[in-house]
Amino acid sequence: MKPIPHSMITSEHNFRNRRHFIASGIAAAITLPLAGSLLASADASEPLKPTPLETINSYNNYYEFGFEKSDPSEAAKTLITSPWTVEITGAGADKKGAYDLADIYGEYAIESHVHRFRCVEAWSMVIPWNGIPLHKLITAAQPNSRAKYVRFITANDKTQMPNADWSGGPYTEGLTIEEAMNPLALLATGIYDKPLEQQTGAPIRLVLPWKYGFKSAKSIVRIELVEQMPKTTWWQQNPREYGFYANVNPDHDHPRWSQGSERVIGEYGRQRTQLYNGYANEVAHLYGALSDRRYFY
Repeated sequence: MKPIPHSMITSEHNFRNRRHFIASGIAAAITLPLAGSLLASADASEPLKPTPLETINSYNNYYEFGFEKSDPSEAAKTLITSPWTVEITGAGADKKGAYDLADIYGEYAIESHVHRFRCVEAWSMVIPWNGIPLHKLITAAQPNSRAKYVRFITANDKTQMPNADWSGGPYTEGLTIEEAMNPLALLATGIYDKPLEQQTGAPIRLVLPWKYGFKSAKSIVRIELVEQMPKTTWWQQNPREYGFYANVNPDHDHPRWSQGSERVIGEYGRQRTQLYNGYANEVAHLYGALSDRRYFY
């Protein structure tokens, strides 16, 4: 499986009309009948076709702003995203501190990467992200021998989020330190060279393209380097259905639906789900046997 090519992004219009993108073309989907629908090939060597920005910004899971896919984009834009501070702390960080997002922007170059995004609900998009590799901020915190895991805490404010109480507290997520240091892990600040909107996790969110989307915490306010595996929000809500690792694997179904294929938002039919969402070359070495379900739910 070939690595996914990254594309530098200027604007949505230019990105979608770049000469090299047009020259390479978008490979025609290979379709096969499956249970009354179309199942298209999603080979990792094919050029990625980015999802339109208006679709990305209107089809979201962000329960603090409502449970329906349209609720987050239709909610009043009440979340104040500037100024914004991210605290880096924990027993595993020798250099703790609170960092203004403007200072982070000034210190680290914003990179552009096009990645698949796969929701645990068996739908997918392709998103051109802008952001900062997570490993750069982790390294700046000077992790010590106690930094075995990284815990992420998100904004939770009843005055700014109409459904802030849905999980009983701030949304939390976690990674192993090895996952956090992987080059694919991104702290995203924009899409198509435009700042993140409230519904997509403004002003800074986690992007982990080889994992199911619920791992990509939105509106992060604190990053903790810790020694013990953190109990994450969905893992605590329903440990039978949502685990800590949540890596994409077509051979490990969700208890209530198949993960063998996915519905591509904005397209017709379905496509085959890829192991690690197409990023096996980059991340498979971080995990154990493919038959071990704990890595894939």
